[in-house]
Amino acid sequence: MKLTSLADWNCSIAKTLDVVGEWWTLLILRDAFGGTRRFDDFQASLGLARSVLTARLEKLTDHGILERRAYTQHPPRYEYHLTEKGRALFPVGTALLTWGDQWAPTPGGPPVLLVHDTCGNVTVPVLTCPHCHTEVT
Repeated sequence: MKLTSLADWNCSIAKTLDVVGEWWTLLILRDAFGGTRRFDDFQASLGLARSVLTARLEKLTDHGILERRAYTQHPPRYEYHLTEKGRALFPVGTALLTWGDQWAPTPGGPPVLLVHDTCGNVTVPVLTCPHCHTEVT
């Protein structure tokens, strides 16, 4: 793979990290990919302060990664659903998971295995060219 511009690459990564690069944000996204939708469920899973969770959820909704949807009016309560923009971050999460399993493994082995729905086998993400469908190295 050839980079068109290292400066542009650095700028793009910096902008991405500004939105999703904070520790708690990635863990919120991990939970959202796992099906967590409600504030109290995020808080129970992550154990972080309500103010921190509120700020991170607001940032993710402000950037269009999560969408707030009311599920009750009295009292007002909301669920947080991944948008198309948010679901597009799934490969980022799986790449971090795969890297961690290889380079920072836990003693008991990988805590999560990615299973391909079509064939039922454990898989790892591979970056491929959308034109020729070969692996990008």
